[in-house]
Amino acid sequence: MARATRRRSTTSKPSNATAALDRPVKLGNPRMGWASDAIAEVTRRLNFKYMALVPGASYRGFHDSIVNYLGNTNPQMLICLHEEHSVAIADGYARVSDQPMAVAIHTNVGLMHASMAIFCAFEGRAPMVMFGANGPIDANNRRPWIDWIHTTKDHGALIRNFIKWDDEPQSAEAAIESVLRGYQIACSKPRGPVYICLDAGLQEQTIKNDVKIPDPDRYRPAPPPAATRATVRKAIAAIKKAKLPLMLVGRGDRSQAAWDNRVKLAETLGFAVLSNLRAGSVFPTEHPSHVVAPCVRPPEENKALVNRADLILNLGWLDFAGFLRLCTGNAQTQTPIGAEVINVSLEQYLHNGWNMDYQALAAVDINVLADPDTFVQQMLDELGVKGKPTGKPRLKPAVKRMRHWTQSAAAKVKPKTSGPMDPQDFHLTMSNFVCGDAKLSLCHFSTGFPGTAARWRSPLDFAGNDTGGGVGSGPGQSVGCALAYRDLGRIPVTMLGDGDHAMGVNALWTASRMRIPLLAVVMNNHSYFNDEAHQHHVAEVRGRAPENRWIGLRIDDPAPDVTLLARAQGFDAEGPVRTAKELAAALARGRKVVAAGGRYMIDAWVAPDDPAERRRSDGGRGEKK
Repeated sequence: MARATRRRSTTSKPSNATAALDRPVKLGNPRMGWASDAIAEVTRRLNFKYMALVPGASYRGFHDSIVNYLGNTNPQMLICLHEEHSVAIADGYARVSDQPMAVAIHTNVGLMHASMAIFCAFEGRAPMVMFGANGPIDANNRRPWIDWIHTTKDHGALIRNFIKWDDEPQSAEAAIESVLRGYQIACSKPRGPVYICLDAGLQEQTIKNDVKIPDPDRYRPAPPPAATRATVRKAIAAIKKAKLPLMLVGRGDRSQAAWDNRVKLAETLGFAVLSNLRAGSVFPTEHPSHVVAPCVRPPEENKALVNRADLILNLGWLDFAGFLRLCTGNAQTQTPIGAEVINVSLEQYLHNGWNMDYQALAAVDINVLADPDTFVQQMLDELGVKGKPTGKPRLKPAVKRMRHWTQSAAAKVKPKTSGPMDPQDFHLTMSNFVCGDAKLSLCHFSTGFPGTAARWRSPLDFAGNDTGGGVGSGPGQSVGCALAYRDLGRIPVTMLGDGDHAMGVNALWTASRMRIPLLAVVMNNHSYFNDEAHQHHVAEVRGRAPENRWIGLRIDDPAPDVTLLARAQGFDAEGPVRTAKELAAALARGRKVVAAGGRYMIDAWVAPDDPAERRRSDGGRGEKK
């Protein structure tokens, strides 16, 4: 029996309720007098709206400056319950807004907590400026025991392999430059997190009146790298000659202008288009040019399109060479495919050899070291294309003859009206809810979300999933996305796996504390089921019993109570819901609460799918048979 919903008074808060929270008193007319005041002033002039944090004495001086010098405005503190969630919230915020959030992290222990989320942010190319703290560096100023164990010779060494830059300035003047430089580096493409470690002793030093804060406009990031005109012309000429040109769209800017430019280029040059499901809404999936459904790993019809194409334009696809290998079945990733390949990417600027996130090396014919969205604009300028997309592309004959994915049998499947939900029922019900409402935006999807459920119609429809592959990141990232979506006038919805939710659930407390609206739905199959599919595969390969795949993986007996966990974070909640009909009704109730500024959680029980079929449907992750 479904547990009754209990409504809370928080549902009536207005959408701008965060700004009214935690207002300091007796500010008077504060003057810059401490090194931490100067650092705080730079963050204000760079227009950081928010700073996510878990409090810590190592940056007590900086904390005081944010509150009693800046008045807890620009940035406003977003208090969190775990450093990993602080970074994840900043990650989610950047995914929607393309803007950095500030994060404060308490000395070495907080940084160790935060490290997985930092890795995920780096893999997602999310800009953020993280402020850490150390010391005091001067040993004579350390308190016994606690200051000694929290002082580390090289904080940045903990995370240097998966950030863009770090620094530990030793004067107010150096700290001002460090913040300006950190902002510039974080926001320069390819974007990513930076880390600035502030000596506790430095923060609490008085400063002289002659310390100046320069005009931050002189330290803004430069325009992203562009291609030469000769390269642009060469690419256009190759595309015009192609009989079936294919545009692969991966990670891209979230702006309407960038979205429109991709569509205009596809319409003008007659591309077939395929977008990466994990990258978010970067192209209208129902557009005539988007002939196959978006994907992460390619189903058969997507493989067929890739193999038929005689030219491929890669605009930031995630793991481009690995994707081509899945499509072609080549024994080596270095084996060239039949199509001419134009590869547009800046990713090699971040490759350092510590992690294999550079993926396989693609064989390409025209290698363009430029920002993909900048290159699209360059091609449009060279072609003289202006105005808005028309929705009526000049499709090449080979593309025009293809049946659009929206006309396929898979696209017309509907969720069952009765009986227990399977993953397909769950995802289709979620798609009907989110994609059928122009005011809703999706923060995150759960494992197994099919491309045929992704009906994106604007760049704000979907923020894109975590690209770090860690469990527990979804709740924090969803809160950050929800904050950015709220500020853009959208109603945020997120899907979470039960394992992801259980590991990161207290990130949701920040949404309640800071009055951030969010509708969250847990796809609850009571298992780390992705690993059940792996264990099934290994057992079959070894001639052992696949029936034992569940041992050590089930989240059951007892099952964590999703609704009680949500209520403990300040959410309204209901569940379990067991059918698609019950889920649809719960979503309608939740929408009303969230539209009024509240937070709502639904526990959706889903029957586990076939683990062997899951491995087949995702291409077996490219494993050798």
